[in-house]
Amino acid sequence: MTSVPRSDQTIIGRWWWTVDHWTLAALIVLIGMGILLIQAATPAIAVKRGLSTFYFVQRHLIMLMPALLVTFGTSLLSPKQVRRLAVGLLFIFLPLLGLTLMMGDEIKGATRWIQLFGLSMQPSEFIKPLFAVVSAWLFSRHCERRGSPGLGLNIFLFLLISFLLLGQPDVGMTILIVFIWFSQFFLAGMPMPLVGALPVLGVFGLFGTYYAFPHFASRFDRFLSHNGDTYQIDRALEAFRNGGLFGTGPGAGTVKMTIPDAHADFVFAVAGEELGLIGALFILSLFAFIVLRGLWHAKKEKNIFVLLAVSGLLIEFGVQTAINLGSTLHLIPAKGMTLPFISYGGSSLLSLSLQMGMLLALTRKRYGQTET
Repeated sequence: MTSVPRSDQTIIGRWWWTVDHWTLAALIVLIGMGILLIQAATPAIAVKRGLSTFYFVQRHLIMLMPALLVTFGTSLLSPKQVRRLAVGLLFIFLPLLGLTLMMGDEIKGATRWIQLFGLSMQPSEFIKPLFAVVSAWLFSRHCERRGSPGLGLNIFLFLLISFLLLGQPDVGMTILIVFIWFSQFFLAGMPMPLVGALPVLGVFGLFGTYYAFPHFASRFDRFLSHNGDTYQIDRALEAFRNGGLFGTGPGAGTVKMTIPDAHADFVFAVAGEELGLIGALFILSLFAFIVLRGLWHAKKEKNIFVLLAVSGLLIEFGVQTAINLGSTLHLIPAKGMTLPFISYGGSSLLSLSLQMGMLLALTRKRYGQTET
């Protein structure tokens, strides 16, 4: 690909010379780290479940092929096409999110998965990036045409998605949606009285969630008192201590033998033990680079829709990463949320691939184009 001449006017040629190579490179390295850690974390889990040793590795690699095609295909789009894609897919996944409450499979007290054509899917994973783009579009319409119904539709969409997520219940995903929406609202010109009221609303929301959802209250209490079932957190912290500065080496760790979710929610503990502090910080630097690089692009953007959409996608990516790392390191109450491109999971991988494809598309050089 590096030999593509600048005079190449094919779709691939135009894509290569307009896409952000640095973000693309960081994303490829991050995906590579995910393959390494899944290969290290999953064999022991597969054997425990009576599966072939590399069952999860094979499934991840199989899912990775369509995921990369989704990223590449989406990154070819213009901002207008990204917006149309997000609106169209939201009309598909929003009803699926509602159907999950009625027809979904209950796992560990939550109904987040639905069976479609023999495949298990988590619609809420796809709602996140789609909502970030559609919300950005509605905010941009409101900014450009005061008095338009954009803000009202945006508020309705935000409340509807939050209601459906809390019905599952999925407090963590709801918090993520709240972060995306209020951050975009702030960038779009939130009234100052509401800005001042945000801390108060946040405190009331936290108290309301604590008393409304017993499972959230239980996790919060265990986090503060460190009493009760803290087995996974204890093993994760032990893994970081075992890893030291340079780690035990890929495949040589023991935490994956004892943590049930070592390949999913607690995969960073595997990284901490087998790659050590240096490896863990390298992974963290990849996430930070993608976010900061994207924000650098957004800062230069004159198109309000692109600015808000890029910001929303990056806020989702960054906050999801922070929630996973914070849970693993016992900095926040435990929350089952995947680490982007590192954790095992089909719905998560495909939705993140769509998200990164839209990010690459929106940050491509457009040479004066303003079409949205």
